[in-house]
Amino acid sequence: MEQLFDHIPDTVFFLKDSAGRYLAVNQSLVERCGLQEKPQLVGRHVRDVFPNDLAARYAAQDETVLRTGRPIVDRLELHWYARRQSGWCLTTKLPLRAPSGAIIGLAGISRDLRAPGDRESIPSSLASTLEFLEAHFDENISPASLARSAGLSPIRFARLIKRIFRLTPSQLITQTRLAAASRLLLETDQPVAEIAHSCGFYDHSAFSRAFRSATGATPMEFRKRQT
Repeated sequence: MEQLFDHIPDTVFFLKDSAGRYLAVNQSLVERCGLQEKPQLVGRHVRDVFPNDLAARYAAQDETVLRTGRPIVDRLELHWYARRQSGWCLTTKLPLRAPSGAIIGLAGISRDLRAPGDRESIPSSLASTLEFLEAHFDENISPASLARSAGLSPIRFARLIKRIFRLTPSQLITQTRLAAASRLLLETDQPVAEIAHSCGFYDHSAFSRAFRSATGATPMEFRKRQT
């Protein structure tokens, strides 16, 4: 897998142990850290190679995944490109588990968003707006309110969201709510109606339809299949 990601220069790949130290990396990550060979990075922590502000953010993400087992999927954030130039990426981090189910590390990728010739920049306010969505998806949030939070026109906001996530703003809101609902279905015994309401779905039937459309199963079927 490591060798495969060596051939994708616009994507960073890594495996980490339960202490957040690199176990395996691709060559792109090595070079972006100002190093030449993989052994120079393996065994080190993000705090050893990244500036304090980036290292603190990455370490906090790692610790959350390792502690809770909850994945981070397509998180918009700043990263380093080639020659340590900052740029935007989508980061995904997944827990690695032993056969017993214990979390023993994590796997992650960060995919560059800005391709050569891409003239439309991503404003820093967009990342904070998406973080707000992740924390407040249960509230009455609309594409228009998110656009205002990002300081963008609804048209430009929709264009950026479509380019980054290949979703409309409404689809992104729904996807965020459904991801939270699926976690609650697996991790709690809350009634389905209560989960729907706590995830921003005020119509139980609408929640069930949206969940089935996304997963191929009703909320109750999804919960039973995972037990």
